[in-house]
Amino acid sequence: MFWTGELIARNAPVRRRVAPAPWEEPHIGKGVAAYLGLAIGDALGATVEFLTPNEIRHQHGVHREITGGGWLRLKAGKVTDDTTMSLALGESILASGGVDAKAAADAFNAWMRAKPVDIGNTVRRNLITYRQTGNPEAPASEHDAGNGAAMRTLPVALACYGQPPEKTILASRAQAHVTHHNEISDAACETLIFMVQDFLAGRDAAEVKRERADELVRRHPIFAYEKKRSENPSGYVVDTIHAVFQSLFDTNSFEDCMIDVVNRGGDADTTGAIVGMLAGARYGLEAIPKRWQKALEAATLAACEQQAMALLELARR
Repeated sequence: MFWTGELIARNAPVRRRVAPAPWEEPHIGKGVAAYLGLAIGDALGATVEFLTPNEIRHQHGVHREITGGGWLRLKAGKVTDDTTMSLALGESILASGGVDAKAAADAFNAWMRAKPVDIGNTVRRNLITYRQTGNPEAPASEHDAGNGAAMRTLPVALACYGQPPEKTILASRAQAHVTHHNEISDAACETLIFMVQDFLAGRDAAEVKRERADELVRRHPIFAYEKKRSENPSGYVVDTIHAVFQSLFDTNSFEDCMIDVVNRGGDADTTGAIVGMLAGARYGLEAIPKRWQKALEAATLAACEQQAMALLELARR
């Protein structure tokens, strides 16, 4: 794009406007930070997944570095299903030009056939059912309230940024119901998506807490999180949200938030991933420690950056 400005002389040269780097646009930079935060939280938390807080203190003191290991015996910087399922979903959204249940189901099915490092029982069961029926919507089940759909909400949040909330809710359920067709899971997924979008738009954390987190508790009191400290959270989405909201709202920096949540143990890769996407969107790229960015596997870091920008461009179009 060019501009001429006010000509001082007849032959004054045309001056080029220097376009900002993509992530200098605030919401794009925060979108990239959200995706990097998801992957960093996943990699950081995987080391201590399924440990109790006491076990973490005994083995690590305060766990604060991406070192790999854990029950999956990962190399440092490797991620788990939280990140790889999100990337698979994002690829399907970009290929389809929007969130499509069948495309998401096919992407998840291909992801499972590639033998991921980890896969949840509910995800596995309902993807096997999809192979048998061809129906991308799993049967509604009160037992499918795990966090497996919530952990992969970020591509929907980015692809639907600026879109009407009704469209965003339909998109959320299209991807979630492939594996988790459950009212409690839906409520958590939709709240997380709107929180990410609020932070991308620069909204204050106190507003987001009041209008999203506290509203979730009003509609579903089971999510009430301002009680005792949540430690050793399970894969039940309610336990996950308790830990995530406490860490997000009781800390004041990306790093403190991440360290707080993973040292609670339990399903730490998923609480880390979800807190990471929220804190990344809240605090932005500059707040993410460089040592964590460097520790993340280079291919994963690049995929997250590229997909975040592509999904936000899709939303703009």
